[in-house]
Parts: sequence; C-alpha cells; structure tokens
Amino acid sequence: MQENKENPNELLELLLEKCDRLYQENMLLKGKLEDRTDVDALKSSYEQTISLKDEKILKLEDEVAYLRRRIWGKSSERFIKEDPQQRRIDFEGLDLLPEEQELAEAAKAEIEAFRERRVKEQVKRKPVRKPLPEDLPRVEEHLYPAEISDNKNAWTELEPEITEVLEYEPAKCYVRRIVRHKYVLKNKLSRESSPIVTASLPTRYQPIARSYAGGTLLAELMINKYVNHLPFYRQIQMMKQMGVNLPPPTVNDWFKDTADLLRPLYYRLKELVLATDYIQVDETTVPVIHNEKHKTVNGYMWMVRSVMDKQLFFHYDHGSRAQKVALSLLMDFRGAMQTDGYGVYQMYEYKKGVLPLGCWAHARRKFKESLKNDRSRAEYALEQIGLLYEVEREADDKNLSCEERAKLRESHAYPIMVAFEKWLAIEYRKVLPKSPIGKAIKYCYDIYHRLSRYHLDGRYRIDNNLAENSLRGLALGRKNYLFCGNHDAAEDAAVIYSLLGCCKAADVNFRDWMVYVLGHIHDYDEDYTLDLAELLPSNWLLKKSWKLQIDSECFASF
Repeated sequence: MQENKENPNELLELLLEKCDRLYQENMLLKGKLEDRTDVDALKSSYEQTISLKDEKILKLEDEVAYLRRRIWGKSSERFIKEDPQQRRIDFEGLDLLPEEQELAEAAKAEIEAFRERRVKEQVKRKPVRKPLPEDLPRVEEHLYPAEISDNKNAWTELEPEITEVLEYEPAKCYVRRIVRHKYVLKNKLSRESSPIVTASLPTRYQPIARSYAGGTLLAELMINKYVNHLPFYRQIQMMKQMGVNLPPPTVNDWFKDTADLLRPLYYRLKELVLATDYIQVDETTVPVIHNEKHKTVNGYMWMVRSVMDKQLFFHYDHGSRAQKVALSLLMDFRGAMQTDGYGVYQMYEYKKGVLPLGCWAHARRKFKESLKNDRSRAEYALEQIGLLYEVEREADDKNLSCEERAKLRESHAYPIMVAFEKWLAIEYRKVLPKSPIGKAIKYCYDIYHRLSRYHLDGRYRIDNNLAENSLRGLALGRKNYLFCGNHDAAEDAAVIYSLLGCCKAADVNFRDWMVYVLGHIHDYDEDYTLDLAELLPSNWLLKKSWKLQIDSECFASF
C-alpha cells in the first residue's frame, strides 16, 4: 500500500469514520432495547391504573344511583310515597313490601268489581230514540183514508196517529235595507240656519265600518270556517249558488277586521284563564306560508284551558315552540298545570307556586304502541293504567264530589300507582333502552312524580284529554283550509279559535253568541266602567238565562 503524499492522514480518517459509524449503530440498537423494556413497564403500570379507575368508576356509579334515589325522592318526589297524605317516607328499595302488595291486590279486586257492575248495568240499558226538540216549529199535514171520501158522515174519527219527520231548508240571504229619515224644521226660512236631523245608524247594523257585511254574515263566515271547517273559497262558491258573489279579497279583509274587533275580548279572556289555579296546556302544529322559502312551514299554536271555568285560549307566537314562548306565556301563572311529557314543561318542576301534573293518556299511548315489541310487559302496563281509569269511571257513575273523588283515588288508585312505579323501575333494567317498550317505560318513569299527583285534589283530571279535544277542531280545520297565509293570519285565527272554543266548552250556540257580540262589542269602546268579560260565552249564557227567568216571572205575575 502506497502512502498518499498529498494527504498522509487519509487512512486514519477512514478508520475513525468507520469506528464512529459502528459506535452509532451500536448505540441505536442499545437504545431500542432500552425503549422496549420501558414499554413493557409502562404497559403494566397502565393496566394497573386502568383497573383501579374501573373499580372507582363502578363505586361512584353506585353512590350516584343511591344519592339520586335519596335526593329525588325527597325534593321532587322521584318515587311517590306510600302515605298519600304526606308523601315524605324515604324509599330505599324497589321490592314491594307485603303490606303494599296486599293493598294493591285489594284495590285491584274492588276496581274489578266496579267494572263488572258497570258492564252489567250497560247490558240492561236499551237504546231509546230521543224525541225531536219541542222548540222546533211544526208544519202539520193531514192525511185521510180514501175509504171515507164518499160518505164521511158515516164514519167516527178516532185518535189520529202522528208521525214526525225532521226536514231541512237551505239557508237564505237577504238584504237589510236601512232607511234613515231626515227632518228639518218648517218655520226656518233657509236651510243654512235650520239644522237637519237624521236618525243615527246603530253599530249593531254595521260592525265593520264602511262595510256592507252584517253581523249575521260575518258570524256565518267565521263559524263555517273555524267550527265547520269550510275554507273561505268553498263558502264563496256556496254563496254563488244562492245568487251572491263575494270577492275573495273582500272576505279576507272581513276576516282580519273581525279578528281585530274581537281582539280586546281575546286579551281579557287570556287574563281570566291565567288567573285561575288549574290549567291544562298543550300545543299543535299549524301550516304557515313562509314567503322567503316559498313553501309552508310548521308553526305551533299553544292552547291553555281553564278546566273548572270551561274557558280556553289559543296563543300563536310566530310559530315557535321554544322554551321562551312558554316562559312569557305562563310567567304569572300560579297553581296546578297539567301537560304532556314535552321537555319544556320540566322547568316548572322547580318554580315556586306551580304544581306540574302529568297525563296518563300519553303514558298509555306509549305502551299501546309497544304491544308488537313486548306484548307481556305492554299488556301488564295497560292493565294497571286501565285500573286507574276504572276508578275515575266509578267516581263519574256515582257523581262524586271533588272531596269524595280524592278519597276514592287515595284508597283505590294510589296503591296501584305505588306498585306500578316499582314495576317500572325493575323492568327498565331488563329491556333495551332504545326499544319501543324501553322508551315507553322510560317516558312513564321519568315523569311518574307528575303522573301520580292527580290524586291530591279531586278537581284534577287523570289526563290532558280536555286540552287535546280542544285542539281537535284546529286539526280538522288545517286539513281543509291547508295553511295560514302568514303569521298575522295565524294570530287572527288564534283569536277566532279561542272565542269559538269557549262557546263549545260552555255549550253555547255559536251563531247566537257571535251575532250578539258583533252587534254589541262597540258598546264597550268608550264606556270603561263596563267589563268585556260580560261578553264571554259562559257569562253571556248566564246573563241570557237570568234575563229569561226574569221575563218569565214578570209574565207570570200578570
């Protein structure tokens, strides 16, 4: 090997470079070996830590479940108490006590006896045709046998046989021609110094200013749409058959003006309903045209009903179903509020002065929908809920007072509810949470404290069916007129639905009431000593019956 004279250290540099490369490879392999050892150690440490965490999580879950039963049972009555008067006994377990089981079985046996007795009474009853109303006008037609036409004097007439047949005549339109006479004094030399006297036009003849629509026509249009579910365009076609042509824009303007005319009465109705101490609340959809989207969207119409006063109103707030609408609508209400399981109403569980009540009809509906999924559990739940309704039928049949109804619920319905709630808690662990039966049990179990409170007062209903029945007219109407033109039209519809709904609840003749109100609503424009509540259907009916009684007494005195 020859030495490089230009770089004598070249061989030394090559050797050093090779040694350095070997050293780096050696350190890299050694580092990998050390890293592998550290991974195994860390894995063992992590597994031990995870095991300890899992044990702690299970322990905490048990503590949370225990505290949830204790806290919910005491503050918000998560489990209803065995004592229906106090409802303060803490509940620690889910198994029925022997005494509770005996009470539930005894109550069930007595309720079954109620049902058997009612079924036997229904079998004994026979349907009887009701006579035609006596106040309807009668038109008599006399028919004589053909045999007596030759020699009538030879026959003796006996008591005739009378057959009544109900007939119908279609409605008719007519024009009320109001002639207002003018006068001037004769002894005046000129008309400039002589005042002209003209008979004033009563507002009852012209409810809407500068309009030729009388109160009877406006009442007919409103009632046909919001009670008989006939859209305005269909009514216009019916009017054409009677020889009257009404322009559609004019009819729409009449609707807006009528709603504006009745709006002060509507606001007074809202005040009276929210001033009571027991209401039912529900909501439903109403299609509204969205001008920007050029299609209909679902708006929500809220309904509040005063159960004891037979009054209700609808509320529309730009179609919203949000929590803020319920907050503003029910801000000042104090008392019992019965609703379904919609989550917005849950906030009233913690509001002072408000007692939320549940609806057993909604709970029953959930179990009925789950029959195909789990028939045995669903049928058992429906049977228990049916026993609760059987208690209500017994109270209705005996026409019990509110106090007596509350005592009957306490002795018969309450033991059933105690046993049923514990069945719900046990069975929920055994079913799939997302299955229909799981959803039904969870729905009922989550609001059970609200469902069970109806026993506290005989006035409280077992369900929210009165409110749902009040929404039925709106549900039928939207299938016919399809939509509201805008938010303003939906608010106007809420006004008409509210007042006509009060007529239905108080069993008042729609037409008689609306014709009277449209003719006398202007009497309250300037006289602030009068209360608009006098025009509400229930008050109007009392005033009318009182006036008829006074007139009959005066007639009898003569």
